[in-house]
Amino acid sequence: MFTKLQATLNRYPKQFWLLVGGMLISMLGATMIWPFLLIYASKRLAMPLTQIATLMTINAVVGVAFTFVAGPVTDKFGRKWVMVFGLLINASMYLFMMRADSYAIFAILMAFSGAATPLYRIGADAMIADLIPELERLEAFALIRMAKNVGVSMGPAIGGILAAISYDITFISAAVGMTIFGLLLVFFAKETLPAHETSSTISEDSTGKLGYRYILRDKAFIAMIAIYSLGWTTAALMWVILPVYANQNYGIPENIYGLIPTTNALIVIFFQVTVSRKTKRYRPLPIMALGMAFYAIGTGSVALGSGFWGFWTSIVIITIGELIIVPTSSAYVANLAHPDMRGRYMGLYNLAWSFARGVGPVMGGWLSDSFGPVTIWYGGLFVGSISAFGLLLLAMRQRQKELQTV
Repeated sequence: MFTKLQATLNRYPKQFWLLVGGMLISMLGATMIWPFLLIYASKRLAMPLTQIATLMTINAVVGVAFTFVAGPVTDKFGRKWVMVFGLLINASMYLFMMRADSYAIFAILMAFSGAATPLYRIGADAMIADLIPELERLEAFALIRMAKNVGVSMGPAIGGILAAISYDITFISAAVGMTIFGLLLVFFAKETLPAHETSSTISEDSTGKLGYRYILRDKAFIAMIAIYSLGWTTAALMWVILPVYANQNYGIPENIYGLIPTTNALIVIFFQVTVSRKTKRYRPLPIMALGMAFYAIGTGSVALGSGFWGFWTSIVIITIGELIIVPTSSAYVANLAHPDMRGRYMGLYNLAWSFARGVGPVMGGWLSDSFGPVTIWYGGLFVGSISAFGLLLLAMRQRQKELQTV
């Protein structure tokens, strides 16, 4: 046991383990409040779910816009300070949310948070790709996910208990977690931006102004991002809307609901590396299609639930999909990216979650207010199934092209 642990530690550079520790700390703080943010806002503002959900849309729309900024900035100026800036801005926004008392103030704070989030996420993904060789990246991303989920395993459970006492404590905890990660980077991390590499295929496009034009010519990659983003709305429904749905329709309080995301995190902690070692044997696109199918089924199954254990089962189903799809997709995109353009590639990849956070909650709120709460989950089943089928078609088309070139 100790020998295996030592071998794993020696397998990756020290700065990678710094990122692992920082992700754990920041996620522990952030997940104390994030699953309950819409519940908090709905209680403070007393507005319909559709309108409250637009706060997530504001956050996501600004996040999408700044994703296009964060990619080139990360590729030009480096990973470290972009990450630090994003973390500290997000920490500040959590503190200001404690005193937000109007929709306008919430909207402004969510916009600033949306702008800051892509900075440290894209910076971290690019830094991992810089540090880790191609063949090792899938397991490296799996280890990062394990670290995040150690934080997630404790954060919602602790946050649910604290929220029942005072939401101020949870906001302060989120801010402290982000700040600690930022300070770790300031004092211990080194810049990993690769030295400029010239290439006949991208020399014109690596200037920043034309970088995205080069990526947009890769139609297969853009199609994958679009289909993946559509399916990721199911994750937004499960993580953003389900806590409100369970609370408002079935009276499940925050301190009890917190055990559901904790279950998700514990499964990732104990099984992510094992699953990733299995999935890396296969082609990534079919594996991603399989993972998205689990997301579709898990989201749809919420319609059958009527209490804690029903929703718990649905989370377990989507967690299986999460184990399959997330490290695979991260490594797939990182391996496609030229070293000069990792920030841009990972930026477009991160658009999936920004898009999902913007569209998913509003779609769920509209379905709930227009046709009844249970229709949220039928909608999730529908879009998740389309995404899984689309990823499978892309895999088949890619395979046909490879066979034609042989």
